[in-house]
Amino acid sequence: METLHDYININRELWNEKTGHHLKSDFYDVAGFKEGVTSLQSIETALIGDVSGKKVLHLQCHFGQDTLSLARLGAEVTGIDLSDKAIQSASELASELNLKARFICSDVYAAPDVLDETFDMVFTTYGVLGWLPDMQRWADVVSRFLKPGGKLILVEFHPVMWMFDNDMTHIQYSYFNKEVIVDSEEGTYADRNAPMKLTAVSWNHNLAEVMQALINAGLQIEQFAEYESSPYNCVANMVTVGEGQYQIKGLEGKIPLVYSVLATKK
Repeated sequence: METLHDYININRELWNEKTGHHLKSDFYDVAGFKEGVTSLQSIETALIGDVSGKKVLHLQCHFGQDTLSLARLGAEVTGIDLSDKAIQSASELASELNLKARFICSDVYAAPDVLDETFDMVFTTYGVLGWLPDMQRWADVVSRFLKPGGKLILVEFHPVMWMFDNDMTHIQYSYFNKEVIVDSEEGTYADRNAPMKLTAVSWNHNLAEVMQALINAGLQIEQFAEYESSPYNCVANMVTVGEGQYQIKGLEGKIPLVYSVLATKK
């Protein structure tokens, strides 16, 4: 399939377009971030612990808010993303805020070709794995970049959530990775009314696929958790159930929306 062959370029164009809208959105609150507000959510802050002085690799970093939030906590951090516009924006943000961070434009699978180091931690969160077709290749990249004893922090939207249609009213896709999902995106999760309409290519990865790939790559699962709420109001038909907590209307408390993994390289 031509779309599958060219998915990186298709998704790079999508994320280049998204970046401009995201920088201006209330969702990302860049002004608040510049004033010192962290972009990290409580799920990941509970997992990362003290990162002061640690080398951290942030995969799929977008325009770098979480990367720079980690830098503010004292980490020596490197962010990687396939969007050149996002990486340029991240570098500009780091320079403006006088924060030490390095940003590299690369898709995840090609990262070992452009970076030859190991890290204390690999960090990747929220809406990352669905853009990658092969979980074993991803897990092998994670393992490649971790020092022995190094940790992976993964916080991701639950594959059950991605079974639903765009309006989040009925099940449309398999829980299992059975198909490439080619969709036409109008607007973006950070600004539903953004004047953009582009193709997105993604995959749904069930939990066993992700976990087994990490195990195969030599990582040991230390913690695994599922959460009934999302810290982001990022899909249609969400309702507020608490401060910074969102669930799907009509399915409140019934389905998982987020999961987290803490894994250590043996």
